[in-house]
Amino acid sequence: MAEADLELAPLPHAEGRRAEQVMEAVRAALDSGVMRPGVKYSVYQLADALGVSRTPVRDALLRLEEVGLIRFEARQGFRVLLPDPREIADIFAIRLALEVPAVGRAATVCDTTLAARLQQRMELLHAAAAAGDERTFAHHDQLLHDHIMEAAGNTRARTIVRSMRESIRLLGATTTDRARTVHDIDAEHHPFVEAVMANQPKAAMDAMRHHLTSTCKILVAQSINDQNSPLDADELWAEAVQGHGG
Repeated sequence: MAEADLELAPLPHAEGRRAEQVMEAVRAALDSGVMRPGVKYSVYQLADALGVSRTPVRDALLRLEEVGLIRFEARQGFRVLLPDPREIADIFAIRLALEVPAVGRAATVCDTTLAARLQQRMELLHAAAAAGDERTFAHHDQLLHDHIMEAAGNTRARTIVRSMRESIRLLGATTTDRARTVHDIDAEHHPFVEAVMANQPKAAMDAMRHHLTSTCKILVAQSINDQNSPLDADELWAEAVQGHGG
């Protein structure tokens, strides 16, 4: 089967960041429709289109293969895959197992310094939502969750959650513009942040559990719908949580 045409803007020079640039370029090409799920492309083709050597392209594609975004095929080919609903459920089940106890711990130890930090991040998150700036909103969303993981004091759990969030981002799984707006997501952060700042561990844990569960179910349902799959979102989520000790 012949490869599909691929026209992309050459990457700007960035020393030591080529693989990361390639990943971002592929993600952007999927968002814009220039690259499409199910279509076969090649390493050589992508390297030529981006004006870079094949080494960073292979490195980037290996990372994208790890998170399930692409599948390698014969003759240096690869095919973009739709986000797998089971993969999404598994990622959020891991996050649930780590972030719920972490937010409880953060609520227990929260002092004026952490409270001020969380308040500032929430203000930046709210401003991005008000401006409709999804990229900036996602950036502050990630940092807000990271502040909580840092406060909980488990470095390994913090690293794992960062990795899980990056996997979801690279998969392009998002609820904005489909099931809810950035304003809706912004509002979901308030209960667990306010509970942390008020030193209320149980309320913080309940709110975080609700936030992660609702987000996951929406993403899994979207993935099932995109693939015309007979799977059930609630059943997948229940299986994933049970499998990860929820």
